Amino acid sequence: MLRVAVVAGGYSDESVISLKSCELIYASLNETTYERVRVRILNEGWYAEIDGQKYPIEKEDFSYNQNGEKKTFDVVFNTIHGTPGEDGYLQAYFELIGMPYTGCPFYQSALTFNKKDCIAVLSKYGIPHAQSVYVHQGDLYNAETITNVVGLPCFVKPNRSGSSLGISKVAKVEDFEAAMQKAFKEDHEVLIESFLDGVEVSVGVFKYRGETMVVGITEIVSDNEFFDYAAKYEGESQEITPARISAQAEKRVRDVAIKAYESLNMTGFSRSEYILVNDEPHFIEMNTLPGFSPASIFPQQAAYSNIALTDIMDSEINLALNRGSAWNV
Repeated sequence: MLRVAVVAGGYSDESVISLKSCELIYASLNETTYERVRVRILNEGWYAEIDGQKYPIEKEDFSYNQNGEKKTFDVVFNTIHGTPGEDGYLQAYFELIGMPYTGCPFYQSALTFNKKDCIAVLSKYGIPHAQSVYVHQGDLYNAETITNVVGLPCFVKPNRSGSSLGISKVAKVEDFEAAMQKAFKEDHEVLIESFLDGVEVSVGVFKYRGETMVVGITEIVSDNEFFDYAAKYEGESQEITPARISAQAEKRVRDVAIKAYESLNMTGFSRSEYILVNDEPHFIEMNTLPGFSPASIFPQQAAYSNIALTDIMDSEINLALNRGSAWNV
């Protein structure tokens, strides 16, 4: 029986969401096939949590000691949103110690977590996106100059953050500075993007049994100014699967989403956000470890597509093990 570490937590405000995602993934792993162990990676420390007991993780080989016996893992199922599980740090660590893990490799993790860099790469493949300006904390910037470039309203967002933390929609130039300071609390890099007037869709893409597939297209209708934290996690939005878009727009979204995924040489789960402007999808961002609580979009899409979560988990683990075997050739 394979011993699987279901890793959750992280060092960011997204840790709360990660712990919820962990529980659905843990429950979706077939207990007759896998020995499942919850592993927490938190600011307070790394530990395996078994029957309410905490067993510290030895970082040199990601093992733990239980009643005098050293326990190791066959594979890691990574469910950490944000740092260090979605930005490449943990993936690089696992590769250094030769531990197979689910999801995309460290380079793709770091690239997609950096919105500016990801947009720059995908633009080379002809994928449309919003007009944007990048500001590093400490740079001199002028609100009027920036808003003249991107227009009003615009979005001010941390360059490297998830769950819509630190994002503001700015309608007046007088509100720009407050939005910048809010974003800088999450990251020292900020991206300011033009407002795209269109239909927002969230597209789940992953490799299933070796093939890249779109698991679903969900239309996002937020009760708020945009798809913020409350809209994502506190029920202040409608998430409509399948999206109410034309057949032509659906085909275009599927084609672009798969192109973006494969252009980045992705593996594992992903959820990409697009704004449809005159049926043309404009790329916003790609999440490589999307939320996986029962209310999250990706599980909703899987249910719509009649793909059992147990099958998805098996596929992810098989991909991880095959990639891990290639390291040792």
